[in-house]
Amino acid sequence: MSTAVMVVVAVVIVVALAAALLPALRQGRTRRLRRRFGPEYDRAVEREGGRAAAERELMSREKRHEELPLHDLDPRQRELYREQWTHVQEQFVDAPGAAVSQADRLVTAVMAERGYPTRDFEDRAAHLSVEHGRTLDHYRRGHDIGVRAERDGVSTEDLRQAMVHYRALFEDLLAVPEGERSAEAAANPAQSADSADSADSAAEPAKSPAEAAAETRVDGRADEPVAGRRDDGPEQRS
Repeated sequence: MSTAVMVVVAVVIVVALAAALLPALRQGRTRRLRRRFGPEYDRAVEREGGRAAAERELMSREKRHEELPLHDLDPRQRELYREQWTHVQEQFVDAPGAAVSQADRLVTAVMAERGYPTRDFEDRAAHLSVEHGRTLDHYRRGHDIGVRAERDGVSTEDLRQAMVHYRALFEDLLAVPEGERSAEAAANPAQSADSADSADSAAEPAKSPAEAAAETRVDGRADEPVAGRRDDGPEQRS
């Protein structure tokens, strides 16, 4: 067999192998992106008009995410933010609309503290989707309720749900880093186990004491519209 023929055969084999491997590589990429972005993957497919375009967009987000100066919060910062969240929940009983707006601002403040851009909502959502895909849908729902509350008014139950949605992302942003958890576990195994159980509960949004109190307060008036903007309310969010 001549050298030219051998080269042609080798090229044909390489092309055939590449053609056989390409579908597997694409499927692997799709699985990885679905795992990482969760519901945001399907949202991107719908918005971009197809899987290929959506995956290019999501991979672009990953590249932009790598350039962000992100950092974890130290324990004192986490404690201060949790105190602020407790205060916001307490405000919900008397001013649910204002409390939801405060929750939105507090989540944005934590994002900024972590190093995320906070220019507008869709920009925030795109950056969050890379590492917080599992709670991003909560953020979108909470934000949507807040916008409707300011525009048309919504029920107290809707506002309670918005607080639950915001809390899911809030707790995700304040999560203790793995390295810090490992150090805490080595120093105090029993306390670390209690903290882990608490974090798991927070990751699955449940009703807070303030939210439960709010339900008692409405006393069967859960569908009563609540004005979206109050005199002491926040400015329109972006």
